[in-house]
Amino acid sequence: MVRLSITGLALLGGLGAVAIAGPQYFAVSYDVKEVTSDITETLAEVLPENIAEKIEAPDEREAIQHVPLPPQAKTIYMTSCVAGTPSFRDDLIELMRETEINSVIIDVKDYSGTISFPASSPSWDAAWQNARCGTRDMKDLIARLHEDGIFVMARITVFQDPFYTEIRPDLAVKKADGVTNWKDYKGLSFIDVAATDYWDHMVELSVDAYNIGFDELNFDYVRYPSDGPMSDISFPHSDAGPWGDDKQANLEAFFKYLNEKMSDESMFAEFKHENTGRASNTPYLSADLFGMTTTNYDDLSIGQVQDRAAPYFDFIAPMVYPSHYPDSFLGLGNPNDYPYKVVNYAMQAGVDRMRSSSTPMEGFLHTPITTTNASGTTSFTGKYTKPVYDADRLRTWIQDFDYGGDYDAADVRAQIQASYDAGVMSWMIWAPSNRYTKAALLAPGVLEVDTETTP
Repeated sequence: MVRLSITGLALLGGLGAVAIAGPQYFAVSYDVKEVTSDITETLAEVLPENIAEKIEAPDEREAIQHVPLPPQAKTIYMTSCVAGTPSFRDDLIELMRETEINSVIIDVKDYSGTISFPASSPSWDAAWQNARCGTRDMKDLIARLHEDGIFVMARITVFQDPFYTEIRPDLAVKKADGVTNWKDYKGLSFIDVAATDYWDHMVELSVDAYNIGFDELNFDYVRYPSDGPMSDISFPHSDAGPWGDDKQANLEAFFKYLNEKMSDESMFAEFKHENTGRASNTPYLSADLFGMTTTNYDDLSIGQVQDRAAPYFDFIAPMVYPSHYPDSFLGLGNPNDYPYKVVNYAMQAGVDRMRSSSTPMEGFLHTPITTTNASGTTSFTGKYTKPVYDADRLRTWIQDFDYGGDYDAADVRAQIQASYDAGVMSWMIWAPSNRYTKAALLAPGVLEVDTETTP
């Protein structure tokens, strides 16, 4: 049916008059198709574009609801096993309701290499079918957390993957013989950082995680292996790649690739992502780094450098657990006896590095700083310019477990305060048991303010 307004009929001139009056007073015959064609042509002449081209089809994609990032992320960790145990996860949800906790990080892929929910990508079917722990109702769990205003992060271990190294041994870190899969002292094997086929495998899982409702993707074990027979190890993909044995460069190449893929809105276009709190429909990204990356000016033999990771993630989360520092750190003796001092020093060093415009570390985005003497000779100063960020680029991993010491409420709260005093206002508490020290947490709705950065 053709519908015309009075204005539209006026535009038709004489044709409109015949079309209305003719049947009443004259014996007029006309072809309906011809009249319709004339109407369309006339409208096309007086309008900038055909009206039909301006009408958008309704967006019938499934809507995925998110929760915007809170001003301060106050986070606890949930294992895949707890996520699949209703009574246990209910305890943690209740803890969030009764305390200041406003976000949670849930294992999507853990140390086993298996995953905690049925992903859409066929390449991840085996990792779900052989899951160590997990839950089919992950999407419903996320929605339930969102109803309480909880920001939900997906923890994805990357290069530690004993499951996939069995499926694709050609991508694995090898023993020195170049054939046998290398394993650390826990019996866990790793993918070679420079195995680019695996990069796309990780991208598929990341897309699936965001598309079921996770608000942020957190990447752990983004590093070369350690804690194993390091004299009997080889990296075939790294050695054959463009960066050779430069672990820092190989890892930064992965960071860059991941950032580019996760910043591409078309990757997530299958769904409508609503209430993200940001201009794009892409996820927030974060990476966990060794705690000593804030203080060391080397890559700790694992490729991690804070200055080379920061540009590619919204947040960098150093694991500054006091128990993971040597007794020689700051000359303190047992670092577990000084949780405030260890965390404060480490995070302040991280803040200072973020804010600095120079670094002694080479990087893809770093430019050598040179000087020229009177004779015109140019020399390298040993430093590079680098991107500058503020303290809000950092989150602090807090220790709430007794490894190396006996951590009580005062020790946990001391670490949180140490983070605040360094200017880092967001934190994440790690307890492998998922039993958290409630007495260390404040009441709901408390918002601390960083007086150095807030007017």
